[in-house]
Amino acid sequence: MAPEDPRRSRVTLLDVARQANVSRATASLVIRKSPLVGAETRQRVEDAIVALGYIYNMGAARLRAERSHTVGVIVPNLTNPFFAELLGGIEHAIDTAGMVVILANSGDLLTRQAAVIRRMREHGVDGLILCPAADTEEALPAQIGAWGLPAVQVLRQVTANADYAGADYAAGMRQAVDYLASLGHTDIAFAVHGPVHSAYHERVEGFREAMTARALQEDMIIRVPDQLGQIADATRLLFEQPRPATAVICFNDVIAHGVAAGLYDRGLTVGRDFSLVGFDDVTDAEAMRPRLTSVSTAPARIGENAARMLLERIANPGLPARRNVSATYLHIRQSCGPAPHFVT
Repeated sequence: MAPEDPRRSRVTLLDVARQANVSRATASLVIRKSPLVGAETRQRVEDAIVALGYIYNMGAARLRAERSHTVGVIVPNLTNPFFAELLGGIEHAIDTAGMVVILANSGDLLTRQAAVIRRMREHGVDGLILCPAADTEEALPAQIGAWGLPAVQVLRQVTANADYAGADYAAGMRQAVDYLASLGHTDIAFAVHGPVHSAYHERVEGFREAMTARALQEDMIIRVPDQLGQIADATRLLFEQPRPATAVICFNDVIAHGVAAGLYDRGLTVGRDFSLVGFDDVTDAEAMRPRLTSVSTAPARIGENAARMLLERIANPGLPARRNVSATYLHIRQSCGPAPHFVT
């Protein structure tokens, strides 16, 4: 009788998966010590490994999978502290999975975004977390997927046919408008800047809807410069309206800091003479005086959500597209006060 071919008798990962009654992908996650597998399932797989005498060939696995254990993260702006907090959340989840992050800045430019994505592919990242540049085509996430690169959209969404992690911007805007209205403000402005994208539309439409719901004028939307140092001068726009604003909600906390400087230059005291609300509630909000009331979008939490979605997508590329939208809440501090002549 001919000796048994050792290649045929070798226990495979599929054998282990069948023994443990799990998918091959789940068994692979256990082998790679992924935190995505529950304790009970992990134990079943480990028991099957022992029972079958499975030996994990790490060298062969590297050749098959060509995994780099790196994740690419592309954001449009590295000067806004919001993105630093977002990255902190991403890194926390990615570090836990034994992987590292490669960070790149697209500058909100399509050409640079394309170049950065190409370099990420050249470095063999296992997945991509992308805050799409303004005017990104809807087809881009599908194209990235066709390259075999798992990807998650974060903060901005160009298509519903790919994973997305963000915040409920419209709800945050309602919270801000409702709070200012409760203080008697009727002439409320919304200060915006930067390029137009999905998050921009969601905040603007959220502002308009919240103002309309209270029968207030919803068209006091002013654009200020992108540069922080120039926002202070643009604060005059708040007072050049047919009905000068008594309060302003800012697209983000960066604008709020610039507006606060402009109000100071006009001799106005924030929280007494004029009410100011930021958006995103980054840690700098506590450093401003008076402390800034701001809508918290919890960027670190969004980052963790995006990273976990990507890890799940890497482990199971066949998952349907998912959408994870975090709740917002208004963090009330000292930068708002009653409208002029308002009596509670």
